[in-house]
Amino acid sequence: VQLVESGGGLVQPGGSLRLSCAASGFTFSTYGMSWYRQAPGKERELVAAISTGGGGRNYADSVKGRFTISRDNAKNTVYLQMNSLKPEDTAVYYCNAKRISPRMEYWGKGTLVTVSS
Repeated sequence: VQLVESGGGLVQPGGSLRLSCAASGFTFSTYGMSWYRQAPGKERELVAAISTGGGGRNYADSVKGRFTISRDNAKNTVYLQMNSLKPEDTAVYYCNAKRISPRMEYWGKGTLVTVSS
């Protein structure tokens, strides 16, 4: 099983980035997918989640209206489009796959996003 994030980097405040998470080794379409982030000295927090078919999406209040989560089950990939980035969005972003029954959960290794001028 692998979850491989990409697309992180350094961006100026107000800029945009698109994160991707490529999944392999499990039946991607049967897992809910999420993006989490962890800033230095802080706990990991849920940023956005999307249901198996893509019809249900949830966002942290801090990113609503700026971030969009999407998935392509044909490509086994989940995305996070991040617009109007702020310095407080600086964190390592992690991809998460979760199935409720039977319960299974996988994590990627993360990709660093730095928002700074």
